[in-house]
Amino acid sequence: MKIACLHTAESNIAIYDAAAKALGLPADALYHHVRADLLFAAEEAGGLTPDIEAETASVLQYLAQDADAVVLNCSTLGPAALLAADTSEVPVVRADGVLAQNAVKAGGKVVVLCTTETTIAPTTRLFEDAAKTTGADIYVRLIDGAWTLFRAGEQNAYLARIAEAAKAAYREGARTVVFAQASMTAAPALLGEEYALPLSGPAAALEAAMTAVVAS
Repeated sequence: MKIACLHTAESNIAIYDAAAKALGLPADALYHHVRADLLFAAEEAGGLTPDIEAETASVLQYLAQDADAVVLNCSTLGPAALLAADTSEVPVVRADGVLAQNAVKAGGKVVVLCTTETTIAPTTRLFEDAAKTTGADIYVRLIDGAWTLFRAGEQNAYLARIAEAAKAAYREGARTVVFAQASMTAAPALLGEEYALPLSGPAAALEAAMTAVVAS
């Protein structure tokens, strides 16, 4: 089984490789392709534009030519997965789409934490649509200043800020806390044992891709 992953940050490769190992996938099961320029373009434009969406879909379709499934690992570019899936012969998995479906299952208050402003709009639409089936209450929040830390390479400070935001969400009564971006995945290590583990996308996305390949 070969799963191609489209990332917008080089650092997410190790996160996905760790998730694949935990799932028992062979070391060579994942193929990683990084297009940081697509996220930079969306940030400059203030969000996902039709042109950026089309270019992202084109990259996904290219990756699909030599893979059993493709995973789009960027919440800002997420809608492009649906566009690519329309003409792809293999499954195209939107990582945050899988995350949204998992997050709303228990209903109640769901706090979705984001670190990039450009992901707020698509993430809000995605989670609110998913919540229609369970009645979950969705609250999407931007962690102020976190993305500046990430861009500056201050990973420890970045993760610490995320962890504090997660603690605050739980204290405010969240049943489920969600990390909208793969770059946030290591933050639970900074939470105390009194807090539930927030949901994150990499493992869930790979599981969905594996299931889709078997079913196709």
